[in-house]
Amino acid sequence: MEPGIVSWGVYLPYWRLERRAIGQAFGTGGGKGSRAVASYDEDTTSMAVEAGRRALTPPGVPEPADLFFSTPAPAYLDKTNATTVHAGLGLASGSGAYDLCGSVRSSWATLQLAALAGARAPALAVVADLRTGLPGGPDETQGGDGAVAFLFAAEGGVTQQLGHASCTDEFLDRWRVPGETASRQWEDRFGEEAYLPLARSAFERALADAGIAAGDVDHLVVSGLQARAVAGLKKSLGVPADRVAPDHAGVIGNLGAAQTGLALADVLERATVGQVVVVVELADGADAVVLRTTGALPAVQEARREAGLTAVADLVGEGRSDLDYAVYLSWRGMLHREPPRRPDPERPDAPASRRTEGWKFGFNASRCTVCGFRHLPPTRVCLSCQSVDQMTSERMADLRGTVATFTIDHLAFSLSPPMVGAVIDFDGGGRYRGEMTDVDPGSVAVGTRVAMTFRRLYTTEGVHNYFWKARPVSDGSLGEMDGSEPEVNRAEGAATS
Repeated sequence: MEPGIVSWGVYLPYWRLERRAIGQAFGTGGGKGSRAVASYDEDTTSMAVEAGRRALTPPGVPEPADLFFSTPAPAYLDKTNATTVHAGLGLASGSGAYDLCGSVRSSWATLQLAALAGARAPALAVVADLRTGLPGGPDETQGGDGAVAFLFAAEGGVTQQLGHASCTDEFLDRWRVPGETASRQWEDRFGEEAYLPLARSAFERALADAGIAAGDVDHLVVSGLQARAVAGLKKSLGVPADRVAPDHAGVIGNLGAAQTGLALADVLERATVGQVVVVVELADGADAVVLRTTGALPAVQEARREAGLTAVADLVGEGRSDLDYAVYLSWRGMLHREPPRRPDPERPDAPASRRTEGWKFGFNASRCTVCGFRHLPPTRVCLSCQSVDQMTSERMADLRGTVATFTIDHLAFSLSPPMVGAVIDFDGGGRYRGEMTDVDPGSVAVGTRVAMTFRRLYTTEGVHNYFWKARPVSDGSLGEMDGSEPEVNRAEGAATS
């Protein structure tokens, strides 16, 4: 059978930066709306893990045999980032993990490669982007951060590919050389003139390949970083405006490499059986694909709802929008603030990290097979019955817990003080003391429900130290923030230093 999409996942960070905050800093208007912002402890690798987790959450989803990861902003250059995503997802060591990094167009190749690999065995494509522009520039105000993941398999696909076309031309529209943090862009009118003929050609040839007309299109996705070209293309393809998928850029910004996947996931959550979906991406040329939704779509949509996965439209509306612009600049490395007056953390030890990979990246506990006691971190000797080497491994990353006690620490080393530490009791047993993130120190409380999220603790001597943190959640969705404060006694077990 022809491979198709069997599951998908979308991750958007907790934070939003209001564009007017940028404008106020420079004495300009700044524009309306906001953009999604990765926190100080997030990067494209950690966001990719979160998107992949959501794609693999619904029951019955097959485990991927291969993982393909794409981002224009990799955490490492001379190291495969996909292996960290692979470890964070707890995938089997017998599966592959590969990077396809560099440009926005690499994300399209990643999806195509995963689709082809899915004909043999399930394959996961993950795309993440962290858009950083110079302060006050359009990339900063209009960009956004996030990640998407799509799982392809030969059976159970909700999409069937009907046609495909690509156009390529060499022209200088957007570029960034090694060592630079922000991209440069040529004049907008030049980009528009270069892109529109290529995109129209790719669209028309893809429809011809599929044997359909523009009037047959039920959902049109058009994405790209060249805003003028994207806007002009949407109006010129002959598809009614009410069939053009929203890009949500006014609230979360343009996610760059992940923008196409975000819009496609949104369409799949709203589409019905037998509808035609056309996706066009403008990036150093143009690519177009024609898909038709299958009879498997309703069951997958229902399984996602039952699994508590938040729809894209709802994810866009969530998030905390009071991020200070100076704090944002410090997170992006554009503003060097006074560091904590504490010794810098030590560089992670490579041999130790490898020995404890199941705990460090997979967040696996050990459960005693004799008495059932659960240990975090895992251990060989049971703390309850003292049995030795009678343990089985259990992944804890996808379980929820409750804050038993917490500390708000203004003195500990943190890139975004204060640090909130908490003792967490996990559902089904097990207690862990760790750090919280995406949390308002004034609203955390004993009894707060939390889920684990994959984050970057710190970077020292060029080595990223990844581990798991806890974030407040509601019980209705996977790892999404609950804005209400639990009705519990905050004084019990709370401490401040």
